Amino acid sequence: MPQPTDTANRQAQRGLILDFAGVLTADPRPMHRAWCESEGLHPEAWRATLNDNPEGRRLYAALEVGEIGQAEWNERTAALLGADVAPENLMGRAWAGVPAARRMAALARAAKDAGYRLALLSNSFGLEPFDPYEHAGVWSLFDVHVISEAAGIAKPDPAIYQLTLERLGLPAQACVFVDDHPVNLPPAQALGITTVLATHEAATVAELEGLLGVSTALPA
Repeated sequence: MPQPTDTANRQAQRGLILDFAGVLTADPRPMHRAWCESEGLHPEAWRATLNDNPEGRRLYAALEVGEIGQAEWNERTAALLGADVAPENLMGRAWAGVPAARRMAALARAAKDAGYRLALLSNSFGLEPFDPYEHAGVWSLFDVHVISEAAGIAKPDPAIYQLTLERLGLPAQACVFVDDHPVNLPPAQALGITTVLATHEAATVAELEGLLGVSTALPA
């Protein structure tokens, strides 16, 4: 779809919608591999259990929409990972070493300072005992939080994008959405939201600076 190119169009974009994992954090996969090794697991055990194991996929999908909580997910997924894997705060242990994306957070602050309304649109991986958003220090950046666990629907269901627009109080054409999973972009595009596929953090931030008409400065 056509992208805004001139100053007038940039000024017309008044909403910025950001995914969490892989956008407001670094790519978690290297840290998950390192965590697996620290637990005595194969480096790909986390990815394989959550993505390739049918029961692992089912449990994660249930967690995303709030059918089960993180504590139950920890118990049941630990058993899939291996008999020696402790369930206590499993999600928190796996995610604790994943760093926040400082450039992207700075971009979000710059957009907010320029008058954009900010929405966090995230497929949840639970809020307790481990809260990934507080851990990354990004929760307070946003005017609106749409977390799939609370909404009962998850990306790429079109309804969650519509819900985000309603909570922002903005039309689709006034918003930009950033996500690192290509499958999550077409439903937003279909509503008229401008979309950006997050790749490397620096490149994505540079693209957004041009699209939004803001300049990003990292905090000292």
